[in-house]
Amino acid sequence: MEEYTIPAVSYSIETRVMNSRFIASISPVFSVQEAKEFISRIKDTYRDASHNVPVYIIGYGTTMIAHSSDDGEPSGTAGRPALAVLKGSELGDTVIVITRYFGGTKLGTGGLVKAYSDSARSIIQAVPKAKKILVHHVSIQCPYNLYEQIKRTIIKWKGFITEEDFSELVNISFSIPVRNFPQIESSITDLSQGQIPTKINKLNQIAIMQEK
Repeated sequence: MEEYTIPAVSYSIETRVMNSRFIASISPVFSVQEAKEFISRIKDTYRDASHNVPVYIIGYGTTMIAHSSDDGEPSGTAGRPALAVLKGSELGDTVIVITRYFGGTKLGTGGLVKAYSDSARSIIQAVPKAKKILVHHVSIQCPYNLYEQIKRTIIKWKGFITEEDFSELVNISFSIPVRNFPQIESSITDLSQGQIPTKINKLNQIAIMQEK
């Protein structure tokens, strides 16, 4: 996938169901190890809770790694429904831990499934979002008389400049979404009448914050 949505930040919200407290915590994570570390921190923070139910997905689409645990709740009533909500959310690279403080009233199997599903759904809706985008890192050299035009072209095609060096020529390094590279390459070629080659340094994935 060249682009998919991830949480922009770590975030928590609390809800109550029949006197039980449910605290949902979410974060972007980019490896199983990062997910495990986040889960460990939440469990340590809420070590006195009745349950800390973790779910995560690493990657997106066909390359996704998924995990869930009921953490002592009846089998299939906590982790599995929360993971189903996460998988259906179109988020990738996400970990959620749903902490429960038992309030003295049993919720029953159906009540637990609904409570954990609703808690996962609420935190997914509430967290600010970002985009993880596959980009090319590009470097060019241009004469000073074309600098402003090229800079505007980079911005037009959703690129962002990472480094500039003003010497005999202007050396510009920038990142551009892979899907936009053909357009910016064509624009720079037209502006310079073919005199400025665009050099791709490497492919990489980065997160660009975009509030929703």
